Amino acid sequence: MAHFVPCLKTLDASHVADLYFKDIVKLHGIPKTITSNRDSKFMSHFWQMLWRKLEATLQFSSLHHPQIDGQIEVVSRSLGSLLRALIKGHIRQWDLQLPQAEFANNRSQSKTTGKSPFQIVYGSNPNSSLDLVLIPINNSFSSDAEERVKQIQEFHKEVRKKILQQNEKYKEQADKSRRSVSFKEEDLVWIHLRKERFHLGCFGKLNDGPFQISKRIGENAYKVELSKDYGVSDTFNVSNL
Repeated sequence: MAHFVPCLKTLDASHVADLYFKDIVKLHGIPKTITSNRDSKFMSHFWQMLWRKLEATLQFSSLHHPQIDGQIEVVSRSLGSLLRALIKGHIRQWDLQLPQAEFANNRSQSKTTGKSPFQIVYGSNPNSSLDLVLIPINNSFSSDAEERVKQIQEFHKEVRKKILQQNEKYKEQADKSRRSVSFKEEDLVWIHLRKERFHLGCFGKLNDGPFQISKRIGENAYKVELSKDYGVSDTFNVSNL
């Protein structure tokens, strides 16, 4: 399930933590693991100590195109494309569209699971404006209310359309670059990691492979027996093995 929280690039780690607790923890509780990029906020002493005290493990994306967290990458890129298409000339109002975009995204069916994020988390989809039929109440009428409902319905239709288009686009791109390779548990593999994502001392350890496959994750990702000393996720896309 995705949550879209507006924020400024200038926020420090403390303010990012405030947003996380305000918008995420209140809904889902304290996470067991957090996977992020190596932004200075997430590498800061404050951020590291905060989650250590809360017994949450920090992991960092390790790949050039981290399909280990493909859902994160796809959602991020889809959101950018959606906002560009939906806000059109009203660029300063992008944050006002986030709640509707989040709802529509979480209600959209995934091609991988065949279910929406709402169905996976809560067991069913909530009603959307497209499911509701306006019932006239006597002679009562509000043009503003009717116009608002029409706007919401059109927005949801447009978001659904864009998400389907983006899914097809990413599928085509993934199919072009997909390698027809499979591994079994206990197979030995070498892994590819971006040098710029690691401190020099850590990068030197990456030449110590090969590493053993411990589990297959989906069609194109595998867990490897990678030491926690690396500080990165132990799940890799097949293109990086």
